[in-house]
Amino acid sequence: MPESPAPLRLEAIATVGPAGIPAAAAEAERRGIGRFSMSETAHNPFLQLARAADRTESIELATGVAIAFARTPMTLAYEAWGLHEASGGRAVVGLGSQIKPHVVRRFGMPWDRPAARMTEYVAAVRAIWHSWQTGERLAFRGEFYTHTLMTPVFAPGPVESGTPPILLAGVGPLMTRAAGAVADGLIAHPFTSTRHLAEHVLPGVRAARAEAEGAGSPWTARPFEVVGSVLTATGRTEEELERNRRGVRERIAFYASTPAYRPVLETHGWGGLHDELHPLSVRGRWKEMGDLVDDEVFDAFAVAGEPAEAAREIHRRYAGLVDRLAVHGPEGSDPGPVLDVLSEVRALDTVG
Repeated sequence: MPESPAPLRLEAIATVGPAGIPAAAAEAERRGIGRFSMSETAHNPFLQLARAADRTESIELATGVAIAFARTPMTLAYEAWGLHEASGGRAVVGLGSQIKPHVVRRFGMPWDRPAARMTEYVAAVRAIWHSWQTGERLAFRGEFYTHTLMTPVFAPGPVESGTPPILLAGVGPLMTRAAGAVADGLIAHPFTSTRHLAEHVLPGVRAARAEAEGAGSPWTARPFEVVGSVLTATGRTEEELERNRRGVRERIAFYASTPAYRPVLETHGWGGLHDELHPLSVRGRWKEMGDLVDDEVFDAFAVAGEPAEAAREIHRRYAGLVDRLAVHGPEGSDPGPVLDVLSEVRALDTVG
């Protein structure tokens, strides 16, 4: 008999604002979800997750993702270490590059060769953490970053559980290979169909990871994790389901309008959709864009249905393909139905 795929580890993603983060994390922990994550959109995830640490005991608290290039490696190292200390060693640091306009025009930071910069960025953060954990002299010198000063008064003490894992988000081949080469895991972008993930992302990631393991890179002592991200429209009533379906459709349109994500559409022969959506995004016509996402495109990038129905489809698509499953509901939506979906997925693995 063929082996059954390993049970999916689960991740709840915050959809509520700062006031609701501690309660949402506590509810996810109560339901037995292993990880709670918050993306960096309108709020700093490290700050909000540190608040959630006070209301939880065992659940991992993850940035999913924090914008790496908005910070220097030292700034990121301090923020992440603070969360790790506050939570008793439960921090998981998910990093993303964002795209050039946001890094340059919103954050006022440099942008060039993002995959190479990210590779060095991760190495710099690890060097800083190693200095704090061991007391050894900090002496990191790279092409993009240099960190050579760390006096005792500025060095946090070591954390008993060790340094946090670092996961990288990526879409294109250079950044996803960087994840395999230097990180503890890959966070697949929500705008990634299972076909694109299997055919165009995971082969390169696994090859890069195998090279790192063959070279004896020290971080490969930790197991590598692939986090699958699935856009999900669910609800407990028809009205809630339809409202969330519309929200997910508009999110798909937003991603599809971004030039960096066009190759994902081209996997399915839908590159022309980007050509329609991008000019509308430049003019800020976000509501109109959702109408251009038909049901075929929606079904490739998202799952919809009441919680048990959505869970069955998610499990069918992702079991055996990824190690952990992160379910994305629309921003501002009630987190309860998404947690219902995760509970139903866990039940399917239990039955299996």
